[in-house]
Amino acid sequence: MTLISGNRLSSGKAASGTAAERRKVTGLVTMLSSFATLLALWQVAASLWPSRSFPTPVTVFDTFIAETASGDLPYHLGITLWRVAAAFFLAMIIGSAIGILLGSRRHLDQFFNPWVTLFLNIPALVIIVLAYVWFGLNEAAAIGAVAVNKIPNVVVTMREGTRAIDPRFSEMAAVYRFGPLDRLRHVVLPQLQPYFAAASRSGISLIWKIVLVVELLGRSNGVGFQIHLFFQLFDVAAILAYTLAFVTVMLLIEFALVQPLEHASTRWRRRAA
Repeated sequence: MTLISGNRLSSGKAASGTAAERRKVTGLVTMLSSFATLLALWQVAASLWPSRSFPTPVTVFDTFIAETASGDLPYHLGITLWRVAAAFFLAMIIGSAIGILLGSRRHLDQFFNPWVTLFLNIPALVIIVLAYVWFGLNEAAAIGAVAVNKIPNVVVTMREGTRAIDPRFSEMAAVYRFGPLDRLRHVVLPQLQPYFAAASRSGISLIWKIVLVVELLGRSNGVGFQIHLFFQLFDVAAILAYTLAFVTVMLLIEFALVQPLEHASTRWRRRAA
């Protein structure tokens, strides 16, 4: 009887794994079909309305190849990705620390909550301009402006996550006399993983858009600078080539890093359910 039950359990797990693989393949095929349909519609529309301001996908791809071969696109793309990464990690580290502190200290939260609300509602453009005026047109001002725009969002997410921590685990940590580091490692951080993943995902999607504005306004390199340059030249094919290259890289980061991190961070909750 036990053997039969074990075989049924193994068969059930195998069937579940096969079904999950089929769903992944189906999702991938659907996504590729969607992109193919979009390209087809773009090609048809550009063919029906031939214009220099509305190039075909083939023209954009040729421009992409030429810019890549010259080395300009990889260089400017690499510079922009560096700024995205620097601003992202700066915002996540500072915002997480502040959010956890405010979520665990009610009196501090009451005092600083108006500050958080204020920074949440200041337009990104204002912060960028002020950073350039106060600190000059340099790399530190550019990255700092992007990070400041994102930090309040991280603070809010991590503060709510800290408030949602199960007090029973904190009581257990007190019974076993956990030190501050042990409490942070074994009690706080595991419960904050889903919130950290959510803040990371929203952070990536927000930061790379702000970085382009920062580059457009005050830097001499990067994808945003190149888009501004090609705008002045009315070179729409180059604008789309740089835009699609950057968006493609960010989508790869989303699917290869951010989504798996978010999935892994909530695995224990699904098992518990």
